[in-house]
Amino acid sequence: MEKTGIIGIIVCGSKGRMGGAIISIIGDYDNLLFIGGVDPSYTQDEVSVLPFKDTGEIKSRKVSSGKFLTLKEALHLTAGIKNKVIIDFTSKSASLIHASEAALYNVPIVIGSTGFSEGELKVVESYGKHIPIVLSGNMSLGINVLLNIVYDVSKYLGSNYDCEIIEMHHKKKKDAPSGTAKMLAESVAKQKNINLSEKAVYGRCGDVGEREKDEIGILSVRAGDIIGEHKVIFAGNEEIIEISHKAISRNNFARGAIKAAIWLSGKNKGFYDMRDVLKLNKYE
Repeated sequence: MEKTGIIGIIVCGSKGRMGGAIISIIGDYDNLLFIGGVDPSYTQDEVSVLPFKDTGEIKSRKVSSGKFLTLKEALHLTAGIKNKVIIDFTSKSASLIHASEAALYNVPIVIGSTGFSEGELKVVESYGKHIPIVLSGNMSLGINVLLNIVYDVSKYLGSNYDCEIIEMHHKKKKDAPSGTAKMLAESVAKQKNINLSEKAVYGRCGDVGEREKDEIGILSVRAGDIIGEHKVIFAGNEEIIEISHKAISRNNFARGAIKAAIWLSGKNKGFYDMRDVLKLNKYE
């Protein structure tokens, strides 16, 4: 991929909470330029066309950014900018479309949307045969380090300790459980060599019977404006270990997404996650 020094950033979901956080801190990076926001809630009056012709590079950080109703419009009108990356925090349905359009225009994409089914993840992964993609349910350094910690704790405690996961988010979050909770549960499932889809229990109600062996409980809370909190509980007969992470600001995730975008700008095609970006050891 051609390098120009400055990387243009297109933010999908630019009027959302995460989109706004990303845009607000792009100016902190000397090698980044916000070149466009994509959001279906823009009106025709708000939409503007970028003053770019086929320059092939970004020559100035003073270029005004555009607003677009669709990513396809943004990619078409910024075709002259060779070094750009898309950051997408929308919904799984929108991200599936955005990934296909990114592949069509040969532009790297960072996806932070959650709630994908296994089949949908395979569709996104297939676009990695054409462009570099980072997809992660959580972009923070702390959570990705925590995945390794949870894996090791499960390994050393053994099968006599039960695992439960509690995740809390704001009341407007649409999917449950969170992508992060799924990642944490998967780290335990991989260590135990079990199938998460068979052993996961999402909340309990009524006469559910005794806890089954290797069961992993996941409880979702939706309330107020909670940014994101996760707790992993390992309970034995005589002690309880709790490992928790609390997001203080959405900028934590925004900086992770930007780090992923910078990392992607120099990559060839492939399907990656934040553990690749952060160079963390993979599970055994």
